[in-house]
Amino acid sequence: MTAPTKRRYDPDRKERIVDATIGCIGRYGVAGTTHRLIAAAADVPLGSLTYHFASLEDLRSQAFRRHAERMSLVYKAHFDGVRNRKQLVDAVTELVHGEAGADVGDWAVAYELYLAALRDPALREITESWMRTSRSVLERFVDPTTARGVDALVEGLVMHKMLSTTPMSRADIRAYVLRALA
Repeated sequence: MTAPTKRRYDPDRKERIVDATIGCIGRYGVAGTTHRLIAAAADVPLGSLTYHFASLEDLRSQAFRRHAERMSLVYKAHFDGVRNRKQLVDAVTELVHGEAGADVGDWAVAYELYLAALRDPALREITESWMRTSRSVLERFVDPTTARGVDALVEGLVMHKMLSTTPMSRADIRAYVLRALA
């Protein structure tokens, strides 16, 4: 008679799976992220994914939600010390230039979310909540219409910066931000 298999005590397993999913999406994109890649990245048995999540779509949704919540905290913290217009221009410039706590992988996950939300309306609740949070931070300094425009400018400039073969200079970014906040 064989001894029963002892279950591994792993209270953080579900969170580790969600975090591994974020990493896989950043590395392989939504299309390339599979149950097997996630399980390997999280160092869990494959069956753990179906135990904790109804589907791969459910897991991706939870991963995108966690990523958006984390990035919102980083975004808010980035603007904590801003007290005047010059500091606002500097903060937005630094955000776009890449000195605000988000790296290429973070932005890759964000853009994967945006693309996935185009095809899956259920994900738009996550993107809309994230955009509302970003705009509310900016609304501490400018009116709601300007906040929406600056938020869109940040997203667009970061995308251009990431996809361009010619780097944007900090001076150019600052000039765009100054014009948007004029």
